[in-house]
Amino acid sequence: MARIVQKFGGTSVGTVERIKMVAEKVKATVEQGHQVAVVVSAMAGTTNQLVAWTKECGSLHDAREYDTVVAAGEQITVGLLAIALQNIGIDARSWLGWQVPIHSDDTHGSARIESIETDKLKARLEQGQVAVIAGFQGVGPNQRISTLGRGGSDTSAVALAAALEADRCDIFTDVDGVYTCDPRVVPKARKLDIITFEEMLELASGGAKVLQTRSVAMAMRHGVKLQVLSSFEDLPGTMVIEEKPDMEKNKVNGIAFSVDEAKVTLVAIEDAPGVAATLFGALADANINVDMIVQTAASAPGKTDITFSVPESELERSRKVIADIGDDLRYQDIITSSDVCKVSVVGVAMRSQPGVAKTMFATLAEKGINIEVISTSEIKISVLIASAYKELAVRSLHTAFGLDVD
Repeated sequence: MARIVQKFGGTSVGTVERIKMVAEKVKATVEQGHQVAVVVSAMAGTTNQLVAWTKECGSLHDAREYDTVVAAGEQITVGLLAIALQNIGIDARSWLGWQVPIHSDDTHGSARIESIETDKLKARLEQGQVAVIAGFQGVGPNQRISTLGRGGSDTSAVALAAALEADRCDIFTDVDGVYTCDPRVVPKARKLDIITFEEMLELASGGAKVLQTRSVAMAMRHGVKLQVLSSFEDLPGTMVIEEKPDMEKNKVNGIAFSVDEAKVTLVAIEDAPGVAATLFGALADANINVDMIVQTAASAPGKTDITFSVPESELERSRKVIADIGDDLRYQDIITSSDVCKVSVVGVAMRSQPGVAKTMFATLAEKGINIEVISTSEIKISVLIASAYKELAVRSLHTAFGLDVD
């Protein structure tokens, strides 16, 4: 007997019929003799509607009340799935975040899980009952409902798998595994049987939507075995594993892209110690995630230009934060653009095999694609390019690194 956590996303539970299909999948796992905890998202489109209603009532709303509203989507799903399971003869009970409880910090809207109490859950699982748990939500130190941010159900599932000491965490989605690139953009993309935690983390941070970044990082940190599977087809999925020696056969194992990007350039900013700390400290205090950063010499003595990227959704807030500290930065101008795309190549073999950057830059140059910003990690190279070249860049790089399906 194994203890398994299964997570089903919004598309997987998008209708009552699909919820019934999920119930049958859960039943099959139970009948194999396993203990099962199921984590579910809100039905597809529900969270967007709840967020829209919240903004309609007040654009400058209390984040605690925002969480109260948007957490309602998962409450509906856990109840419906528990009913569907009971209807086919499976003992099941729904659990909201505060009932487990899943303790979080008080950063409402993007809370982080601090601890999970599992005694009650383990007792029910050992009795043969299926626990149907609301993803995306927890309870803050002030006993208010908290939410974990978009994609938070993946994080909930991995955190519960770690806390429950589960043998595996299965993430069921609308795709049948992790691909070398988004098949909707690159038709020749192929499914990977295995991928390392590091590669999955870099692909997720680069824009791949299969798994949420925080969930991959948590799985790697706690040693949770992850599997990505299709909710709609009975096909083998992709296992996310620790690095193995034979994983270094390919220089690159995936191409990721993100269109939710914006570029900010501060022109002729004061070139003095502490200025960069002031700039990025203020953005961090506003919970704005900065990704790519480049500093170049300006034409005027004692000045420099700093370019960085932020999520497009945070561009206006970033401008406001910068304006508020403008006297400290003493910059000449601020130039912003949201018409950009981040493209990343990822592979653990980059550590030992040279030439990845050369191939990437030469391929983009051959296609006449200008690189605006570059950033690197040990196993990833990312570039910022004009959005118009997204598909051309991604497809060309996929072919150049030999990732096309035969």
